[in-house]
Amino acid sequence: MSNIDLSNEETTLSHATLPRGAQWLVGVAAIALGGLALVLGMGIVGAVVIGVLAFLIGYPLWALLVENRRSATDKLITGLVWTAFGIAVIPLIWLVYMVVARGASVISPEFLTYSMRSVTGDEQGGLYHALMGTLIVTGIAALISIPIGIMTAIYLIEYGKGNRLAKAITFLVDVMTGIPSIVAGLFAFALFTLLVGPGTRFGFGGGVALSLLMIPTVVRSTEEMLKLVPDDLREAAYALGVPKWRTITRMVLPTAIGGIVTGVVLAISRVIGETAPLLVASGFNPNMNSNAFDDSPMMTVPVFIFTQLSEATAKGVSYAWGGALVLFVLVMVLNLIARIVGTIFAPKTGR
Repeated sequence: MSNIDLSNEETTLSHATLPRGAQWLVGVAAIALGGLALVLGMGIVGAVVIGVLAFLIGYPLWALLVENRRSATDKLITGLVWTAFGIAVIPLIWLVYMVVARGASVISPEFLTYSMRSVTGDEQGGLYHALMGTLIVTGIAALISIPIGIMTAIYLIEYGKGNRLAKAITFLVDVMTGIPSIVAGLFAFALFTLLVGPGTRFGFGGGVALSLLMIPTVVRSTEEMLKLVPDDLREAAYALGVPKWRTITRMVLPTAIGGIVTGVVLAISRVIGETAPLLVASGFNPNMNSNAFDDSPMMTVPVFIFTQLSEATAKGVSYAWGGALVLFVLVMVLNLIARIVGTIFAPKTGR
């Protein structure tokens, strides 16, 4: 057998690469090209589009010439993903900027602690009555929706797999997910008109209307979280003789509590800004009303914003932006609380 001498042959496993910071060089060139387009009168939007296209084409093309096709494809897809992310974030940033810029000047202790009772013209007033009404109505909706939604999801996942009742409930939940919010308000208004009397508008009616919109979201989010709990956990508990109800309450629910809390907060955030059902079921009231069962309308922040905009005055528009900022901060606080609660009650993974 002859020996083959491979000592003089070189095996190259690497290829040429772009210089360090190549993406920044291409980015600077793209910005320069966008600036040239702006100077030529193409406008800000046109300049941004030119710059982004220059980067998306130039960077992968350079990689194709220096490295290889796979590297160029990777850089092209990465650039497209970041571009899509930027397009999605721009409206959010613009919305936050508009709400903060126009609403911050209105926020004051008087605005947060006064109602609109007997306020005319440019007299000082505030949304205290609307803020309290929103907290009360949303609290009522949460008290109704959270137990019903979570227990419905537990039945669908743990007890009713495959039977006709579970399929019917799933279908009805899907239908409720798509109903217009005004329909929920009309239902609550018609219901309490029959039970209490014609023209009844009060806080509890608004809570019932919002609960119709909350329940499907709570059910769906809880379902998905319960599905993520491994069946091995349930089977281990059953093998030890633990009853099913105790397995659900002591093992399944604590494991999924983080996602369930997040879903509940998303449901609250989804309904806290609803205007149409509250305008129909709770009505409009410039005075403070803290009794949800009193036979009188209860103001909420979304309805406050709507009524202030309806006045078509400078003060009304500024108050509407102030209400929008308060509502925005309220939703942010709810999401922060959900994160904290989910972190505290999430199952510990450390050994």
